[in-house]
Amino acid sequence: MTIEQLPPGLILIAGGLALPFISRRWRSVLVLGLPLVTLWLVWQIPNGTSLATPFLGYELQIVKADKLARLFATVFCIMAFAGGMFAFRQAKPFELSAAFFYAGSALGVVFAGDLITVFVFWELMALGSTLVIWSVGNERARKAGTRYILMHLFGGVLLMAGIIDYAAATNSISIGAGAFHEFPGTDRPGTWLILAGFLINAGAVPLSAWLPDAYPETSPSGMVFLSAFTTKTAVFVLLRSYQGFDILIWIGLAMVFYGIIYALLENDMRRILAYSIINQVGFMVTGIGIGTEMALNGAASHAFTHIIYKALLLMSAGSVLHMTGKRKCTDLGGLYQSMPITAACGIIGALAISSFPLTSGFVSKSMVSQSAIDQHLAIVWFLLAAASAGVFLHAGIKFPWFVFFQKDSGLRPSDPPWNMRLAMIFLAFLCIFIGVWPEPFYDLLPFQVAYKPYTGAHVLEMTQLLLFSGLAFFILLPLMKRTLTISLDADWFWRRFGSALAREFALHGSNVRRLTAIHIQKRLSQLLGTVFHFHGPKGILARTWATGSTALVILLLLAGYLVAYFT
Repeated sequence: MTIEQLPPGLILIAGGLALPFISRRWRSVLVLGLPLVTLWLVWQIPNGTSLATPFLGYELQIVKADKLARLFATVFCIMAFAGGMFAFRQAKPFELSAAFFYAGSALGVVFAGDLITVFVFWELMALGSTLVIWSVGNERARKAGTRYILMHLFGGVLLMAGIIDYAAATNSISIGAGAFHEFPGTDRPGTWLILAGFLINAGAVPLSAWLPDAYPETSPSGMVFLSAFTTKTAVFVLLRSYQGFDILIWIGLAMVFYGIIYALLENDMRRILAYSIINQVGFMVTGIGIGTEMALNGAASHAFTHIIYKALLLMSAGSVLHMTGKRKCTDLGGLYQSMPITAACGIIGALAISSFPLTSGFVSKSMVSQSAIDQHLAIVWFLLAAASAGVFLHAGIKFPWFVFFQKDSGLRPSDPPWNMRLAMIFLAFLCIFIGVWPEPFYDLLPFQVAYKPYTGAHVLEMTQLLLFSGLAFFILLPLMKRTLTISLDADWFWRRFGSALAREFALHGSNVRRLTAIHIQKRLSQLLGTVFHFHGPKGILARTWATGSTALVILLLLAGYLVAYFT
């Protein structure tokens, strides 16, 4: 096997499995070095299939590269490097091991050229992310991780069922542009089962509550890793296979406004950012549904930039949690005085997610809106514009205002350790660099880019939108102030009714089990009684028989056997 044939994800997976067994010094070297080696390998793989093997009459394309795969693999490696830098001095070895296993599995999905390989790495990714959650070690994380893995196993079952139907209908397991909505029509159940499996990982409503339920229960560094891979691999496979699938436009818009509404209601800073992930992925799903080259470039570029600025926001929130032990907005405020670097990096991330000019979000997200204009989708464009204002309200202003400004909470923590500060500064630099000089970034996108973000009309439009959104926030500030409340999400239904169903099943199941055990015991006693009747000490077959009687019995048995044989 040559270096071009080596699956890049295996480097992170193998390195992650080795992390708990090496010394602290070498662990830090591996944590920072493995993503860089993997990134180098990503750019050594030529376009096309590099590694394939036969399996059950199909061909597994384990390594298949193109511009889209290389784009996602690049940002995944950047995220593994930045996340490792942020985490290596504070995180437990088990958490780092699980995080790198998780990142390597995501790379496996990105370079997979067939559905079976996708499924294998898809399930490994679910395992790795669950272990990241459980690595915290407390009861809340254990329960959240259990709910998380159950939801993703359910999605995996749907995905596998869809793959089976697809393979039966087409005798193929390949994954390619628009494949699933063309075989042999959208009336096939496999089309919708595969889509449902992908959308669960994307956090699509109404099965999106797993994300804000599980992610905030991880460590400060754990949520940084989780934000990058699961939802973005789902975006990747949707980009691969469901381009122009119209229903995705409306699913994406539902995700956009769902995330905004719940983020505005939320008091927990990490849950605000968790709902914001759903909101931002909604923009990407909408672009995939529009399906033009401009829209697909917008979805792919927005996934790239979102991974970076969302990680920056979560690092800022994680630094606050690490230094104060608090995560509710009502307990925080005034931290800019003692955490200036954390506050500045958080503000840069907030501006980037809001698509402020000269930041990465400005040059990526706007392509989705432009594609809606190009396709004369006026309603979609107006909804995306309104959503952009909502993003600035909940992530661009609410998060930094309530955490770093508003009232003086009296807390005076310092900025976090140097490695956490360095990771935030690195990602903040990328947010500004991509926003100021987008041309090298555009060269990475799957289609040729004929889009100029810095036009007078576009800059004026976004500046007006954001400034008036900010004005509305401060005018309505009394309504924006949070209290110690709980926002009921869709998970209430399966928590409430699922628990009741489990209790009923346990109750009736125990009764059935008891009655079944009684019935089996009764039948077993009858059988033993019959056997004892014939074979016991005083049984018929235990008596002394005359030779003639024995010969007669043998003759009758032989005759019966001959009759049965010849008939």
